[in-house]
Amino acid sequence: MITASNVALSYGKRVIFQDVNIKFTPGNCYGLIGANGAGKSTFLKILSGKLDPDKGEISKAKGQRIAMLSQDQFAFDEHTVFNTVIMGHKKLYKIMSERDAIYAKPDFSEEDGIRSGELEVIYGEMNGYESEAEAAVLLSGLGITEKMLQKKMKELEGGEKVRVLLAQALFGNPDILLLDEPTNHLDIKSIQWLEHFLSRFHNTVIIVSHDRYFLNQVCTHMADIDYGKIMVYVGNYDFWYEASQLHFRQKETESKKAKVKAEELKEFIRRFSSNASKAKQATSRKKLLDKLTIDQMPNSSRKYPYIVFNPERPCGDIILEVEGLSKTIEGEVMFKDLTFTVNRGDKIAFTGSNSLAKTILFQILAGEMDPDSGSFRWGVTISNSYFPLENKDFFEKDENDLVTWLREFAPPKSDESFIRGFLGKMLFSGEEATKQTKVLSGGERVRCMLSKVMLAHANVLILDEPTNHLDLESITSLNNGLMSFSEVILFASHDHQFVSTIANRIIELEPDGYSDLMMTFDQYLERKEANA
Repeated sequence: MITASNVALSYGKRVIFQDVNIKFTPGNCYGLIGANGAGKSTFLKILSGKLDPDKGEISKAKGQRIAMLSQDQFAFDEHTVFNTVIMGHKKLYKIMSERDAIYAKPDFSEEDGIRSGELEVIYGEMNGYESEAEAAVLLSGLGITEKMLQKKMKELEGGEKVRVLLAQALFGNPDILLLDEPTNHLDIKSIQWLEHFLSRFHNTVIIVSHDRYFLNQVCTHMADIDYGKIMVYVGNYDFWYEASQLHFRQKETESKKAKVKAEELKEFIRRFSSNASKAKQATSRKKLLDKLTIDQMPNSSRKYPYIVFNPERPCGDIILEVEGLSKTIEGEVMFKDLTFTVNRGDKIAFTGSNSLAKTILFQILAGEMDPDSGSFRWGVTISNSYFPLENKDFFEKDENDLVTWLREFAPPKSDESFIRGFLGKMLFSGEEATKQTKVLSGGERVRCMLSKVMLAHANVLILDEPTNHLDLESITSLNNGLMSFSEVILFASHDHQFVSTIANRIIELEPDGYSDLMMTFDQYLERKEANA
């Protein structure tokens, strides 16, 4: 169990938290949610002891161990994969290191023998002898093979490092587990493994994640950061969403009723306060008005961008025909002999073990790369708009503000009020619209790229991981916008709920072939599990 008592934190005049009182109990998994900048990661750091609040305190039971998913991919570069995982349990790793150092001595003294015996007892009591097997199981579940155990962390790719650091956090059955975006860089299989792991975990878990499906699968409670407070709801993400919307509507209705009542009382007082026969009633209503409390609706940190895709014209009969497409990158086969035809109303999710293959295919279809062999043909009625995985090149111009940036993609002769209005819908209002593009955050750049796609009014959208860097509110808006889109979508995403609510067709790319399946994403996953 871990408890926050009267915790407050501010950065200058900006209040992050104020008088937060919350208790996280064993056996429960809490999803910590809130808009970008609301303080989710900051609160995890406060709970872990890495950051001190301005006031208040964090307390946990004596002897309880906290494990937190490390965000520093380079901190363990000189250590082996195995040792990096064991370092998740600092005390065990210290015992193991001291024991191994004694055994490595060329001259083994009697004192060394006594000390090594003591260490072996402690090591055994801490389940040290099972540590290698436990580390291997964790890593295997996250897609890291046994042959990589003795590799140094610096030899791994970025995604592989993240998986090892996740195994480090999970290792040794911590009493309190803090996970900040644990599904980043995980494929579907690894995410499912993590879901099963957490469902069997009996201690306290607190998770920050933008994956709504994942939160629904693992969370027993939602801890909502908003209005400078943290409110806990029993239930998963979907339950929180319904309950919070109901709570807001109730508060809004109560506030409106109170305001109407106040206006009625004020009007009566204005009309009859000087009327002798009504003076007593006016005085009575003045007392009622003084007692009437009108709660001002607090300003929520949650904001939903307005994301709607309006095609200029519907797709014709011929949309896209792909024939025998093949591509190899640095000796690795991305796909070969890929053949498919896109039909009206298709919303195709591209999946597969190699995420690069999907990106390469989209670049070819968008005209940014040539295939090794094969061909593709877009119909004459088709206009496509491409949302790339990497967008840095779009924001490299120095001294470019958002208004100038978006004008390049707006319809000809669009005036500044149109552009500013469009930016406002995408949460860049007022001075935000004059921000320099070079200082934008990842989420802000994605909202800009989505603005570019919307302004194209295309009837085919090609989207490569469009939910990356977005907060839950923006993901929800994008999800709804694509569900309402009447034409064709070709896309890739690791967000389960996003894919399952949009896709009506799945194309799985593998080096040795492909599968073209007319089914939903959930049906596809059931099929894979049945064939596993």
